[in-house]
Amino acid sequence: MTSFEGVYGPFSITADDEREVLGYRLALLAAAVAQAALLWQWRQLGDGWLWPWLLPLLAGVGLALRWIHIYLRPLHQALQLLWLVGCVGFVALAISAGPAGMATAVAADPRWIWAIGPFFAALAGIGFKEFFCFRRPEAIGVTLLLPVALLGALSGLLPLAATATLLGLEAALLLVLTLRKFPMPAAADIGDKSVFAYLEAQRQQPKP
Repeated sequence: MTSFEGVYGPFSITADDEREVLGYRLALLAAAVAQAALLWQWRQLGDGWLWPWLLPLLAGVGLALRWIHIYLRPLHQALQLLWLVGCVGFVALAISAGPAGMATAVAADPRWIWAIGPFFAALAGIGFKEFFCFRRPEAIGVTLLLPVALLGALSGLLPLAATATLLGLEAALLLVLTLRKFPMPAAADIGDKSVFAYLEAQRQQPKP
């Protein structure tokens, strides 16, 4: 157990904290690899049967949001809600187009982005958190490229090839981001636990 001095007092990082950080990093890595593999298969082999890569992608982001440390609980919950809504959108897309026809359906009717877009908004939120905490350039790339690619496709301002290029660049940056996290000490991802304790105490106080 390692002790630190926080803004609101001393705190300790436990073995459970370190396991959560490892889980967060592994989940984010699984999502990054799955997204990169999905886009590579789409580019090299076509848009059929991409759905198996969606399972680790969706699960990885969901688990990352389970273990991520964000001081503001409403923001944390908002990202989890976006993830859930996006997952429901993917299920609706699979039911409508069939698992093998999901990418074709989105390309033919970009309005499906309204349904699945919240998932990618949650992923962009993770990128923003990573940039806000660590100022990594690849993190701001993830944050910006996802909405630019999806909104460009939705509005018709970007052709499919340009959207695919932006998503491929974002996937590469996400992979770099996750790989660079593993050498970092666990304390970097945990943050100041005294702030979490203070905010929780504020929430527990009875309202006048």
